[in-house]
Amino acid sequence: MAKKKSILDFMEMKKDDEKVAWVTAYDYPMASFAEQAEMDMILVGDSLGMVVLGYDGTVPVTMEDCISHCQAVRRGAPNTFCVGDLPFMSYQISPEKAVENAGRFLKESDMDAVKLEGGRRVTDQIEAITDAGIVVCGHIGLTPQSSGQLGGFKAQGLTVESARELIKDAVAVQEAGAKMLLVEAVPPEVTEFITEKLDIPVYSIGAGLPCDGQLLICGDMLGMFQAFTPKFVKQYANIAEDAVAGFEEYVKEVKNKEFPKDEHVYHIQESEEKFEKLFDEFK
Repeated sequence: MAKKKSILDFMEMKKDDEKVAWVTAYDYPMASFAEQAEMDMILVGDSLGMVVLGYDGTVPVTMEDCISHCQAVRRGAPNTFCVGDLPFMSYQISPEKAVENAGRFLKESDMDAVKLEGGRRVTDQIEAITDAGIVVCGHIGLTPQSSGQLGGFKAQGLTVESARELIKDAVAVQEAGAKMLLVEAVPPEVTEFITEKLDIPVYSIGAGLPCDGQLLICGDMLGMFQAFTPKFVKQYANIAEDAVAGFEEYVKEVKNKEFPKDEHVYHIQESEEKFEKLFDEFK
């Protein structure tokens, strides 16, 4: 098993142009699969609201939801660097509240870092959390928690003015002390400029190739989440299709009395006569 990476490793990987591969996971099995595949990092994203809990977005996700899923992921991937999402309204109120919640989150979830959304508007929170000794990953571009302000789940940085604001946000996040930055749904040209400008690693989720690594949501890339598939997702498996087919076969065999067969049941260890006497006692 490879040694768990650290922030210093990710900085070295950026210098050496070695790409970081990471994926979301929300439970023990998925985390263990990711670790077996030698994933560099795992994100326990508040996307669990849609992928696991069936919400329309990430806003309803609670601190308790995130912590519980983070704990499961850590048990499944003890040797992988894990980042946990701070949920909506756990950090926006004030820097003091942000530190309090980030501290509780880190202590209870056993994550290596926390992620929060926003650029210049949350730099005070990033600075305060960083000053408390907690590793912060920033997140700009399409930020799902504030998607209502963006007009929905829409790509960002498509115009010069929008790109200018994103670059300002990226610089501000780094200056506030974040140790890495996630850029979501942004054109590759903008991502490349941000990656070259910043000293910290810059990672893409739907933001193109020219950056320090890639993130995908496990439900999207494995074909588990069927509500919609973002443009930027490559599907590497189709678990949903296989699962439905398996369920259909199971239903058919149960209805036709084909399951279970003899090899699927346990067998008595004493004579049938003894069991018949036992059953007679209760007639």
